[in-house]
Amino acid sequence: MSNVLAFPAQPVLPSLSRPAALVRAAIAGQAQWRRDRDLRRTLRSDSLPGPGQALAQLRADEDRMNAARQEGAADYDLHQHVMLMIAILAESRLAMAQQAPGPRLRAIG
Repeated sequence: MSNVLAFPAQPVLPSLSRPAALVRAAIAGQAQWRRDRDLRRTLRSDSLPGPGQALAQLRADEDRMNAARQEGAADYDLHQHVMLMIAILAESRLAMAQQAPGPRLRAIG
């Protein structure tokens, strides 16, 4: 028996601090999210990336969108911002679900 413990990798995502109404809209939008349809549209791409692969791009796009919101930019698009938030939530959940569960730990003694 080995004395080495293995822990499953957890994705490290910086937390999002956004207005409650925006977060509630994104959570409510999860029910209507269809990855094959909506992720392509949100990324403006013909191809569908693997689970978790789009998170960096989604986070960067959302950061730019949030900056525009905070600045009161004329080209700020609330609908697009909510779609980005929905995509981030959905892709984060999918990436975590795709991770293989690690070995169970048990006490030795």
